[in-house]
Amino acid sequence: MEIKRQLTSQCAIKQFNFNQFQFGVEATDHMLVARYSDGHWHSATIQPYEQLVLSPLAMCLHYGQTVFEGLKAYRQEDDTISIFRLARHHERINQSLRRMAMPEIPEELFETGIRELVDLEQEWIRGGEGNSLYIRPFVIATEARLGVSISTDYLFMVVCTPMAAYYAKPLKVKVERHYTRAVPGGVGAAKNGGNYGAAYYPAHLAQQAGFDQVIWTDARDHQFVEESGTMNLMFIIDGVLLTPPAGETVLAGVTRDSLLSIARDMGWPVEERPISLKELEEAFSTGKKVEAFGAGTAAVVAPLELIQIDGQDFRPYIAEDAQMYQLKARLSAIRAGKEKDPYAWNTVLEKALTK
Repeated sequence: MEIKRQLTSQCAIKQFNFNQFQFGVEATDHMLVARYSDGHWHSATIQPYEQLVLSPLAMCLHYGQTVFEGLKAYRQEDDTISIFRLARHHERINQSLRRMAMPEIPEELFETGIRELVDLEQEWIRGGEGNSLYIRPFVIATEARLGVSISTDYLFMVVCTPMAAYYAKPLKVKVERHYTRAVPGGVGAAKNGGNYGAAYYPAHLAQQAGFDQVIWTDARDHQFVEESGTMNLMFIIDGVLLTPPAGETVLAGVTRDSLLSIARDMGWPVEERPISLKELEEAFSTGKKVEAFGAGTAAVVAPLELIQIDGQDFRPYIAEDAQMYQLKARLSAIRAGKEKDPYAWNTVLEKALTK
């Protein structure tokens, strides 16, 4: 598929302050756009970033056919640019699209399109710890028609925004026992907009009470932990790395998978299994060393400094020698090209960077 280019005449990067900015507010100069109609993707173009024009009848505005991904590009030690786990993100967006009855994106369109877009926007990528270019691919239903049915027309877009550290400090979280994020047989394993819309109200209530996020529990009995906000959950209890199994109600996070691979190769015991609140309470009350953190593309590794369960506060271990920081350091080193990439996770752009 040919991807055409229309370059901007006014580069926003000239006015962008890399020393002080808010993540997700300012986009880079260009975006990738492709359309789906008559049963195929077409009209792929990298063009100047601009506002969308949609019909008020566009089905994405009414019936929830929206899917997205999130991945990052990094400036490596040798000034090349790498995109982290591009193929896995392509695989996962197609998993989400299938679940939402939306057309899958061909490999050439997704992977080649993102490589070309990132190559064009490479000056937006700064080196240094925590810096990256966040890449947001998404697909929306655009057929202009009111009616609860599968859309015939779609828009695939990729936009980018600079990123530094997502969470500047450890988080305080509250276990959610009433509201539910996902149910068996539902769409919890897909990155669709509805999952996040359903989470706003309970997260808002938790934030009003002084917490940063909630820990979601299972829909049936609210006895087992699942996710936290926009992140997968991980614990290290007496040296064993624990995480709930990915499945219908727990997103198969790419950062989660990366950290598990690294931990296993470092010789750590790893268990992917259900984790009950009772098990966590007993671990804290018996004096076991408990580390707790969220794992995600945006947050990478986000330590939890406080977990409230039914009104009782528990404080995980977050000192500098915590094992979770070893995982983060190893992952960061691989992405930045400081260490060998034994997993072939980095898609390194061939073109040399221009500073």
